[in-house]
Amino acid sequence: MRTRKSLFFVGSLLALLILGLVLPSAQAQNSPEPLTKEGDLDCFVAAYYFPNYHPNDSRNRKLKGEGWSEWELVKAAKPRFEGHHQPNVPLWGYTDESDPKAMAQKIEAAADYGVDAFIFDWYYYEDGLFLEKCLEQGFMKATNVNRLKFSLMWANHDWIDIHPWKLNTPQTLLYPGKLSPEAFDKMCDYVINTYFKHPSYWQIDGKPYFSVYDLSQLLASFGSVEETRKALDRFRERTRAAGFNGLHLEAVVWGQPVLPVEKVPANPVELVDKLGFDAVTSYVWIHHVPLNDTPQTEFLQVRDKYMEYWTQAESQFKVPYYPNVSMGWDSSPRAHQDDPHGNFGYPFTNCIKNNTPEAFKEALKMTRQRLSNRPPLQRIFNINCWNEWTEGSYLEPDTVNGMKYLEAVRDSAK
Repeated sequence: MRTRKSLFFVGSLLALLILGLVLPSAQAQNSPEPLTKEGDLDCFVAAYYFPNYHPNDSRNRKLKGEGWSEWELVKAAKPRFEGHHQPNVPLWGYTDESDPKAMAQKIEAAADYGVDAFIFDWYYYEDGLFLEKCLEQGFMKATNVNRLKFSLMWANHDWIDIHPWKLNTPQTLLYPGKLSPEAFDKMCDYVINTYFKHPSYWQIDGKPYFSVYDLSQLLASFGSVEETRKALDRFRERTRAAGFNGLHLEAVVWGQPVLPVEKVPANPVELVDKLGFDAVTSYVWIHHVPLNDTPQTEFLQVRDKYMEYWTQAESQFKVPYYPNVSMGWDSSPRAHQDDPHGNFGYPFTNCIKNNTPEAFKEALKMTRQRLSNRPPLQRIFNINCWNEWTEGSYLEPDTVNGMKYLEAVRDSAK
């Protein structure tokens, strides 16, 4: 009997020891917040992800034909002026992001080089989903999905046929960004049940992260600020009812439009406040900085002007502003390659030049340093972009720079 008691006692101690070792590490793994001290350069880094690099999306197949993806524009790109580097060739090949094995390679690289989450550009229209296979069949079914958090930016802008666009021809509206209130509520239920409940979904203080790209389209869906606020409040209530602490809502704001369909809200500061957003953020630097030099504007010039905007945003908005670091800009692959290049309107825009890995690393380090004095839960920034190949802003390796932009992300924390 004494032997059994002794064994039981020893076993209990071992069990407690194992629990003490395992539980904290599990909590750390599931915690979305960076565990930092004041002055640290460690931040939570999220990269936007554009999911149009898989074949046979049902809408794309109907419009573009069997097997089409945005890789076709990447392959067809040509140099448009002296010193212009196109096409950019992916080091990993023209992979199918809806394949879990291909997505696992992306997840592995992101996690290894200091990216903590993907923010998927997520499309939902009145008649349902668009480009969802990347996330639902690729990312969520990858064997290493637990290595990376993910979240959604509802890309609620109008989708027009500009892949590619021929100059001086009509831009056809394919999928309006405006939703009916009924479709919005249906969308919210889908988001909560399909994504929020996934163990890898990014949460801030126990609240799932969800950002909205186009505030003007959001307002158009409900007709007034009051009705829009009621709709967002319903979204929050549904999220709490699903067992979460609440919903972390972010508004993507800009000072100047990029896409032809974009409109700048009359007073974004007032609108963010009245709609009850928890924070504001940006998608890309050129939403705040015009590229005035033809055909290319210096990266450092754009960076410094954006930093001025960041200061302005912090002073204007009543909620935290989470900054953006953009790797570059070149939307020429979305322009018809037989047309002349010029600053005629998206996708015919000026480009950013000298966005070397070293310059990108310095911009990342500047961002980390500015965030280092914030409370740990607010040391968050996003990157444009993991894979905006047809807008010239991507972290994925190409045949010229290899992994250098990912190395910049990693090394900027040192």
